[in-house]
Amino acid sequence: MKPQSERPKSSSGLKTLAGLLPFLSPYRKRIAIAAVALVIAAGSTLAIPYGFRQLIDLGFASKGIEQASSVNITFIALFGIASVLAMATAARFYMVSWLGERVTADIRSAVYAHVLRQSPEFFEVTQTGEVLSRLTTDTTLIQTVVGTSISMALRNVLLLIGGLLMMFITSVKLSAIIIVMLLAVILPIVTIGRRVRKLSRASQDRIADASGLAGERLNAINVVQAFAHEDHEAKQFGNAVERAFITAIDRVRARSVLTVTAILLVFGAIVFVLWLGAHAVMEGRMSAGELGQFVLYAAIIAGAIGALSETLGDAQRAAGASERLLELLAERSPIVSPEHPTPLVKRAANGASLQLDHLSFNYPSRPDQPALTDLSLTAEPGDTIAIVGPSGAGKTTLFQLLLRFYDPQTGHIFLDGVDIRQLDLQALRNAIGIVPQDTVVFSANALENIRYGRPDANDDEVIAAAKLAAAHEFIERLPEGYQSFLGERGVRLSGGQRQRIAIARALLKNPPLLLLDEATSALDAESERLVQHALEAAMVGRTTLVIAHRLATVQRATKIVVMDQGRIVETGTHASLVAADGLYASLAALQFSATMQGPA
Repeated sequence: MKPQSERPKSSSGLKTLAGLLPFLSPYRKRIAIAAVALVIAAGSTLAIPYGFRQLIDLGFASKGIEQASSVNITFIALFGIASVLAMATAARFYMVSWLGERVTADIRSAVYAHVLRQSPEFFEVTQTGEVLSRLTTDTTLIQTVVGTSISMALRNVLLLIGGLLMMFITSVKLSAIIIVMLLAVILPIVTIGRRVRKLSRASQDRIADASGLAGERLNAINVVQAFAHEDHEAKQFGNAVERAFITAIDRVRARSVLTVTAILLVFGAIVFVLWLGAHAVMEGRMSAGELGQFVLYAAIIAGAIGALSETLGDAQRAAGASERLLELLAERSPIVSPEHPTPLVKRAANGASLQLDHLSFNYPSRPDQPALTDLSLTAEPGDTIAIVGPSGAGKTTLFQLLLRFYDPQTGHIFLDGVDIRQLDLQALRNAIGIVPQDTVVFSANALENIRYGRPDANDDEVIAAAKLAAAHEFIERLPEGYQSFLGERGVRLSGGQRQRIAIARALLKNPPLLLLDEATSALDAESERLVQHALEAAMVGRTTLVIAHRLATVQRATKIVVMDQGRIVETGTHASLVAADGLYASLAALQFSATMQGPA
């Protein structure tokens, strides 16, 4: 998503809200029912002033039995109109409320599903807290508009048009005067309305900023508390909330000005015209019933315009929210499946073949800093390749390219002879298992955390994977065993336990290509021994690339690849590379010194 300064200028509110039409179109039948109910309710409302005219001119003008009969009939008719109005209003309310809830749910699902498919490049410039703000606060505003404001706006538009038509039928002269005066008040209302929309967008942006800040800090609460920054972070969040408050008050102030301007100007115009009508009745040019009818229609029109100014404020605010959500939906990931993907067919029983052909890559956020340069590497089925090198050598970047989180600027990656850019993304990633160094444990139980590796696995398969990863014993000791809730980000587990959960997840997936980003780095000596044994078993029958910092892992590799500054600088076995006395020998002396004192 583009930074704030690079975003295009806002389009008009109505055009922005028109972007919601694809979410409304599947529910045409319900919209049609709501529209019919809306027309009936508006028609019933417009019929009431005519009933009062009949009451005044016919009922009160006649005498005796005839008068009582006219009054009774008129009141019965008015009650019938009110009954129709009540039923039509209830039907309209139900339908539009249903539409509001349904469309909001659809938008939330669509935005979330779309964000899940964005590449890591998207998240380099977008805070997850901001995305969550859009999924909650912004969609709530849209719910208000779809479920209430649009219906009210259409209702009041119908009342405004119908009221004006009936006013012209009642008195052309007075209606012409009031129309001219109403046109004169539209310009200031529209001008203020545009300012309300701009402030609405700014208000939502400030709320998203505060949400992004809070989400980032809460995800790192241990670091915040370890550095005793609770007060500092609370102040930072307070400042962000205060900025959101100030912007919101600016919006509220502008909307208040919009409301008072609309009501004063509209009612002022109507009161002036009614003054003229009163003189017309006194001069005999209009009946009392006609003036009463005209007064009621004028009140309906005034109420409709006042309500429209209110709903305009809601619409302007929702337009800003819609704009932000549509921005998210407009984002296009540079990493997509080809239109006609090549099927991935496993060609060997003992894993996948892998070929990296002259890869060069730099991250989009750092275009002048090469992460990989002219890198070539081949792995045969069943190979275990250890990748070593100093920090920043490009080891993790290589894994990201293999998973196609990014595409290299030059070069190709072939999996079982097929360029991975020609594969369906789901098929590619289903063929690769990964155990990252920074393990992720979801806020679910142990069983479901492991089952994340293969959602269709049964409980026995999950438990078997846990045993292979040396996770079964500690899971069994949890209060509820495999049903134990592990807490957000696995806070109830130690670092080593979280890593074994991640290993079990990868083993359950059973992929032909396994990527291990130093899978034993967070384990103590005993856990490392157990997991190392499990990994050795897991490596059988598959191709494995492992980012290694420990001698035990390196010595068991088919081939060792040494990387430095994005290049492969050495390849060979442990013994040959130590004898060569190059970069690997230096790394071995520093990183493996404790374990190199004795035999492997």
